[in-house]
Amino acid sequence: MDTFTFPEEDIRVLTEEEPEPDFVPTKKNIQNSFKWLVEDCMAGDSLVFYFSGHGVRQFDFDSDESDGFDESICPVDFVEAGTITDDEIKSAIVRPLKKGVTLNAIVDACHSGTVLDLPYVYNRKAKKWEISKRLSEDEKHTDRGLAISIAACEDRQVAADTSSCIGKSSINGGAMTSVLIQIVKKNPTITYGKLLDSIHEDIEKANKEGCLPGILKRMLNNFLSQKPQLSASKEFNVNSRFLILQ
Repeated sequence: MDTFTFPEEDIRVLTEEEPEPDFVPTKKNIQNSFKWLVEDCMAGDSLVFYFSGHGVRQFDFDSDESDGFDESICPVDFVEAGTITDDEIKSAIVRPLKKGVTLNAIVDACHSGTVLDLPYVYNRKAKKWEISKRLSEDEKHTDRGLAISIAACEDRQVAADTSSCIGKSSINGGAMTSVLIQIVKKNPTITYGKLLDSIHEDIEKANKEGCLPGILKRMLNNFLSQKPQLSASKEFNVNSRFLILQ
């Protein structure tokens, strides 16, 4: 609210600590919140989806994953209700995006690389977009909005909570979340490319200083986009609706 002027009424937070049952991150509540996030979106709107929690992989039964696995997030009741797969997330908050709408997704979880099932991945070293999987005819001719996803690790990797001594104080929580918040606070108009580089650099620095044990280090290698023509100079433009799941 302070940095990007999101109205309080346009921010929805689901956590296990919420006293209201409708704001506990159960599968049903998350599905309802997905609908809330994208409903009535129109050109010029910017949406944000943030998830911090458990992520898992499961066998892909519809053969649309090149590695044979669907990536999923875990609601608090996933043992009884099941997980929410990348296919469902894409259907719920990516496909409904209208032309001119931007979705920024930040997913701090294990196996989160392609959890939005976006067709392009940004190669940070080569500074170019690459096709992450086979594109359907529908995606080749899409006229939808723009979806950007920053993930904590690759699909095959795990990401654990840890303590980091990034900056002057120790921070408990996800390494990606910690550094992203600090970077964006210092430079709210940072470009996507510079943000990704800065996250990598801060994580690597903290790891060298012994703040992030190697086994817990989050490998921030995935930066995904719904459309390939987005350049590294694209700036944040957030002024609409924010969904937080923790």
